[in-house]
Amino acid sequence: MSHSTLPTGPAVSADAAKGWPGIVNDWSADRETFKVPWGKAMMWIFLLSDTFVFSSFLVGYMTVRMSTTVPWPDPSKVFGLSVGGVEVPLLLIAIMTFVLISSSGTMAMAVNFGYRREAKRAALLMLATAILGAAFVSMQAFEWTKLIVHEGIRPWGNPLGAAQFGACFFMITGFHGFHVTCGVIYLLLVARKILQPGFAEHGNFQIVEIAGLYWHFVDLVWVFIFALFYLW
Repeated sequence: MSHSTLPTGPAVSADAAKGWPGIVNDWSADRETFKVPWGKAMMWIFLLSDTFVFSSFLVGYMTVRMSTTVPWPDPSKVFGLSVGGVEVPLLLIAIMTFVLISSSGTMAMAVNFGYRREAKRAALLMLATAILGAAFVSMQAFEWTKLIVHEGIRPWGNPLGAAQFGACFFMITGFHGFHVTCGVIYLLLVARKILQPGFAEHGNFQIVEIAGLYWHFVDLVWVFIFALFYLW
């Protein structure tokens, strides 16, 4: 009859260290998991969760848009601007989109200079990105003012058509505008950090890349909002 041999002494301690205590020690030691730095991994997880939120909002908007029996307002008229007495459809939205896409370009250049450890150029480009983001939010505030004051559109009503238009528009664009505003503050803080004495020699410029991930995500979300709200 064979007898199984149970590990005793140091072997038990070694096996225990490989269990939950070992996992806790590894994850609390600020090590890279799957060759991905912690900061970048956490940003990707956050962006994934934010993708689910925006997707839910946009799917809900499409469902409401297709199921309502009341005529939906014409975006080309609702979001048009009068220039010299001529009504130009979607002019402000086109400018807003151009500004935000341009900011994605300046952010990409900032990341490139971050890889080269050129702190001043990276910080200046991040400042330019933040200024473009602030300009976008300012134009969005102007757009909201125009819709509320001049068109009479509210989250609970809409004199131009379906009442759900106001609720969907203010919720989704407001949520995106909040992300852009947080991104502007985020970029300014990172730019300030990389300009600190000694950071160019010893600092981790990966924070610029992580900030870039967030900003590019905000720009990508706007592409979907632009297509669904203003072109559909």
